[in-house]
Amino acid sequence: MSTETTRPSFVKRMMTIAIMAALICVCSWLTVPSIVPFTMQTFAVFCALLLLGGKDGLYATLLYLMMGAVGLPVFSGFRGGVGYMLGPTGGYMVGFLLTALLFWLCEPIWKSHPEKKALRLCRFPVLVAGLLLCYTAGTVWFITVMSANGTDYDFVAALGLCVFPFLLPDAVKLVLAVVLSDAVNKRLRYNA
Repeated sequence: MSTETTRPSFVKRMMTIAIMAALICVCSWLTVPSIVPFTMQTFAVFCALLLLGGKDGLYATLLYLMMGAVGLPVFSGFRGGVGYMLGPTGGYMVGFLLTALLFWLCEPIWKSHPEKKALRLCRFPVLVAGLLLCYTAGTVWFITVMSANGTDYDFVAALGLCVFPFLLPDAVKLVLAVVLSDAVNKRLRYNA
């Protein structure tokens, strides 16, 4: 295959990955502050995975985290840097990567299926499982960091701060991401 035929496709991939990383940045700035801030990051990560697929969605999430790691103010509250990533909410960032990795690993299950309905139905439970991975990584990280800082939380108390208040909003974000990505995919026919 010639370079001329692969280059536009490569450029298109890189542009869509960059656009989705930018969307994650913008959605992280939409914040309701608390110990664990409420943001739209999970919505944007879900959209990246649903619109780009597992591999490119993972790359978009990784690009977002790398921008934050070098100090760009892409995280909630316009913060950035490794210090912020190692703070109490850093586990959720690891959880975003775990969600994307799980989606990518499970993608062959529905990609090989001939029916489009199977594609739509299989994605939802994988994203729910990814969200549970994100909650687990975030909660364990939160307990560890807070304990190291002298504030001990038992697991149930941490769940009360880190998970329970987010269950309904994250469920709404997940459904919204699925509906929106289906509509966008129908228009663009990008990853349908």
